[in-house]
Parts: sequence; structure tokens; C-alpha cells
Amino acid sequence: MTDQNLLIDPDQLVGQDIRALRKNRGLTLSILAKKAGCSVGYLSEVERGERTVSIKFLRTIAKSLDVPLGWFFTHEGQPQNEVGLIVRAQNRKRIGSREDGLFEELISPDLRGSFEMFLTQIEPGCRSNGTVFRNVEEEGYLVEGELDLVIDDVEFSLKTGDSFRIHRSEFSWTNNGKAKAVILWVTSPPVY
Repeated sequence: MTDQNLLIDPDQLVGQDIRALRKNRGLTLSILAKKAGCSVGYLSEVERGERTVSIKFLRTIAKSLDVPLGWFFTHEGQPQNEVGLIVRAQNRKRIGSREDGLFEELISPDLRGSFEMFLTQIEPGCRSNGTVFRNVEEEGYLVEGELDLVIDDVEFSLKTGDSFRIHRSEFSWTNNGKAKAVILWVTSPPVY
């Protein structure tokens, strides 16, 4: 076995994930520490992988960062040479909204890059919860299904194989089709 196949220290991975999520949400150490009920020094040590944290603390951090607790366990058993490079289908992280009929997974290895990719599955009849605005550039590719998309009050009907760009604009969507819509998104900078 080579050094590349050794497993990475899980404390470091958890710390890196917390730091990436905190930064992507524009939170300082002190703001997140206050939300989590811990000191800035303790949180800093956690982010650097110098502390082992309890499930209770991780649950508090997950709630503060609006991610499921399982977010911090997807690297489990992953070889070191894959961390930050490869995402196995069974290890994707659930992200985004928890609306009925909407399922989103991060397919980028982590949130430390200049962009992120995620896969969205939208059941028939599902619609966005109002208008969405994110101060990012997003592009999407409709892998399968149909999607009605409104960007800055202009309506578009998309079919399998169509793609789109949303550049710091308000948008909403509805799946009026008879089948699930699957969208591959690329967002810069990362938002999840």
C-alpha cells in the first residue's frame, strides 16, 4: 500500500468541511462560534483538525451552517488520493432545499474550489419556493425532463439537452412535465 492510499485523518476532513462551509456562507469564526455556543479558539482548532468533536457539537455546527449532519461523514473510508478529487456516487452530499419533490446533491469533491457542481432532481408538479436570487453566476444543463424557467420575468420552456445561464438574476422554476427533471448545475463562486 502506498502513502497515497492511506486514509486521511477524519478530524482534518471535518475541520476542512466546516471551514469551507463557513467561508462560503460569509461567516466569520466569531459569528459561527457564537451560533455554535463555543469559543473562537476552540472553533479555530476544530477547523485546523486539532480537535476531535462530539456528535452533539457536529449537530450544532450542521444546524448553524444549514446542512444535514451526514455532510461531515461522506469522506468516511475514502482513500487519501481521492479526497478533493473524486466523488463516488454513493458518497454525494445532500445539499440545498428540503422542499418536497426536490433533491439536490453536491457532485464537486468539496467547496474549496472557485466553482461547484451539483445535481438537482425535481419531481413533476414541483416548483421553486418563490423567486430565488443568488449573487453568483450559475449555468445549468437539463439532463432529462422538462423545466419551465423564469429569469428576470422572462419565461423559458426547456427540454432535455437545453442549457441556461443565470447571472446574478432573480429566477424561479416549475416542473410541469410528466417526468422528473434532472439538472446539472455549475455555480461560481460556490454557494452551498
